[in-house]
Amino acid sequence: MRKISLPTLFFFITTVILAVVLLFSKSNRESEPVYSSTTVMNRITHIQELALVKHNYTGVISFKDYMKFLNINIPLTDKYFILKYNGYLKAGVDFSHVKVDLQNDSTIHVSIPKPKILDTVIDEKSVEVFNESENAFNPIKISDYNEALTREKNVMINDAINQGILTDATDQAKIVLETMLEEMGFSQIYITEEFTIPQVH
Repeated sequence: MRKISLPTLFFFITTVILAVVLLFSKSNRESEPVYSSTTVMNRITHIQELALVKHNYTGVISFKDYMKFLNINIPLTDKYFILKYNGYLKAGVDFSHVKVDLQNDSTIHVSIPKPKILDTVIDEKSVEVFNESENAFNPIKISDYNEALTREKNVMINDAINQGILTDATDQAKIVLETMLEEMGFSQIYITEEFTIPQVH
């Protein structure tokens, strides 16, 4: 019977121990997620701008007003003008309020808040004035133009909501998130919209 030398035995035992340690280490690495919730959240906040939905507008505003006495229009004191403008409106999901539940290295659940109107802009350089009155008793003021434009922003918002801009914003946010998470290696992606209970006033 051939004798095994001490150095050979030591080398064999060392090799077995090293193999077990490497195998155990690899197993642990495979069970741990590649990303943390913080890492995913940081990436999400960087793609906020990609998820915005933008509607461009070209509109016409008709303004007319009178001097009043006891809330009654005084004849011959009417002032009026027509404005034409270009503007845009942005809607989206606030990604800073997204909630991430990282279940493992392949499964993730993301809860997104309700979409909202984020920006309403009328380009002042594009504003053109037509059919402007010249009434000495009730002259047009800068505040009249500002009032007309402020009212128009509310019209733009209501019009965009009726056309489904908020739904489009949610859909766009989901598409952007899914694309990013797939690129990160997640195969089971669940994106839900946050449920909010209406407040009673």
